[in-house]
Parts: sequence; structure tokens; C-alpha cells
Amino acid sequence: MNEQQLLRFSRQIMLPEMDIAGQRKLVDASVLIVGMGGLGCPAAMYLAAAGVGRLIIADDDVVELTNLQRQIAHAEQSLGQAKVESARGRLLSLNPDVEVTAINERLQGTRLDEAVAGADLVLDACDNFESRFAINEACLANRKPLISAAAIRMQGQIAAFDPNDPESPCYQCLYPQVGELDTSCARNGVMAPLVGIIGSVQAMEAIKTIAGIGRSLVGRLLLLDAATMQWRELKLPRDPGCEACSV
Repeated sequence: MNEQQLLRFSRQIMLPEMDIAGQRKLVDASVLIVGMGGLGCPAAMYLAAAGVGRLIIADDDVVELTNLQRQIAHAEQSLGQAKVESARGRLLSLNPDVEVTAINERLQGTRLDEAVAGADLVLDACDNFESRFAINEACLANRKPLISAAAIRMQGQIAAFDPNDPESPCYQCLYPQVGELDTSCARNGVMAPLVGIIGSVQAMEAIKTIAGIGRSLVGRLLLLDAATMQWRELKLPRDPGCEACSV
């Protein structure tokens, strides 16, 4: 790190559990964020500001007026622009040293596997189960830690999964089967600050995982009821019969 970076990240570096060694780990890290919506925006912004060296952001959508209520990386002048390009500009304005790779497509199949393989850590910021299951499988195949979150209406949840930990569950341990559920904000609504809270927790968990500090959320599920501002923590054990991680 150069002197400018040491100054920029000085408030983190002074934390004894972080120090220069932890900050170097962030600078050297590569994080894939799938989804540049309500969760992906704050998560990506905090990771860029905190000094993660490379961010790979993926989304196939464009910025619409209804997004601006909660997707804080985008602005009115970004309407009609690809979300990854809008977000890329915002991230570079926060930290010009971060390398931002924008993938303007819905990652699936080989492309998803390649993107996951090229990252140290993956953040699932999607809004549909098909993508979530695919990301989980790619992380298992490539042994990459996954931090998955969801937010809808006034409820949010977040959990972490690590294929390198024999005790860790995977995302499919949490949701072994789902029916035809529409989990989009367009059909269900969502309170704006809720996604900021949950996306920020995703960023915090990513930083902890990369730097090797604190206690991770592996094996735990956090649930937030924003209406009453109450958090609940549930134990999330590995399912020995899971079709994804027990094979």
C-alpha cells in the first residue's frame, strides 16, 4: 500500500484486530457481487470504500425510476443505463484505486462458474431462487465462501456459507425445496432502508471473512423484522441429506 492508501484506510488500520495486515488482505482480495440492486449497491459501495482491491459486479438489468427509492449506487441521470455501468462509476468515485469488472449479463452456466472461480468470496444479492441455487452450486464446486442475503417488505435475512468448513451448511440446506414463489420487490414491495441495513451487514461479513477477524455467520441465520427493529438468530446446521453439499 502507498501513503495515500494508508491515510485513506487509517481509521480501519488503527483497529487492533485489523491493522495493516488485515487491510492488505482487503486490498489483495477479489469479491464477486451478483446483483446490483437494493442489496448489491450498499454492499459494493462499502466494500469499495473499505479498500477491497477488485470488485466483480454482475447484473443484466438497466436502471429504472422505481429502483432509485433504494438502489443507492444509481442516480436519476443513470436512468436507462446498465446497472453495472452505473454502479461502476459510483464505486470508482468512492475509491479510484479499486478495480471494477462489470459483467452486464445474468451469470449462469459456465460464465457463472468462471466468475466464481475468479473471486475469493461471493455475495449473493439476487432476488430469485433459481439464481441463488446456481450461485450456491458454483461456490460449492469452486470451494468459495458465500454470503447470501434477502430483503422483502419489512423483513431481511443474512447467512454465510463456507465449503472449506466441514461443519458449514450450504444455501440449499436452508432452502432444500421451494415452490413457485415470486420474491421480487416489484410484486411484494420493500422498505428502502431495509436493503441498506442488510446489504451493509453483507459487506461487514465479507470484510471479516477476508481479513480473518471476528466470528463469522457460518452456521447462523440472522433475521430482521424492521417493523419492530428486532433481530433474531437461528442456528443453521448442515443437512446431512442435502442434495447440494452432501453429495
